[in-house]
Amino acid sequence: MPLMSSLYSAALRMTRNPSDAEDLVQETYLRAYRGFGGFEQGTNLKAWLYRILTNTYINIYRAKKRRPEETDLDDVEDLFLYHRLGGLEAATLGRSAEDELMDYFTEAEVKDAIEALPDTFRMAVLLADVEGFSYKEIAEILDIPIGTVMSRLHRGRKALQKRLYEFALDRGLVGTRSAPAAAPPSA
Repeated sequence: MPLMSSLYSAALRMTRNPSDAEDLVQETYLRAYRGFGGFEQGTNLKAWLYRILTNTYINIYRAKKRRPEETDLDDVEDLFLYHRLGGLEAATLGRSAEDELMDYFTEAEVKDAIEALPDTFRMAVLLADVEGFSYKEIAEILDIPIGTVMSRLHRGRKALQKRLYEFALDRGLVGTRSAPAAAPPSA
């Protein structure tokens, strides 16, 4: 099961809960085992499993929407510790301007910005920017046209950019936008 760790990581980002992520991965492998006859040899196994994972998550999400939400105090404490202990690993050499800018954001703020995205945008952004899937693979996983993938990615990234820009404004990393200065008159 060489893809289990990447499936678990994706499931954790989707569910935001370690035990739910484990359940989701287990259910994904169970459904994949049952439906292996439908898998076409020579196609992308990882994309096929991610599609099962995503569809399973969506089905579970819809079922949970019909039930009242429950929160366990232990889960809240675990989430707090997870956010506090996590951190951006900073490489000292070969760092891009983007990497240096990310030093000013906590991992929790970036995760919060991603989690604040509507599910349709969040799923597209996670599959493309975190998992590294191509537009075609994302379209297959989410069972939507490539144009819809591109639209959701664009809108999701713009919303993420806006949210992170607000964090940057709060920290004084960027100035408020102003109109460009008029060009001096030529002689």
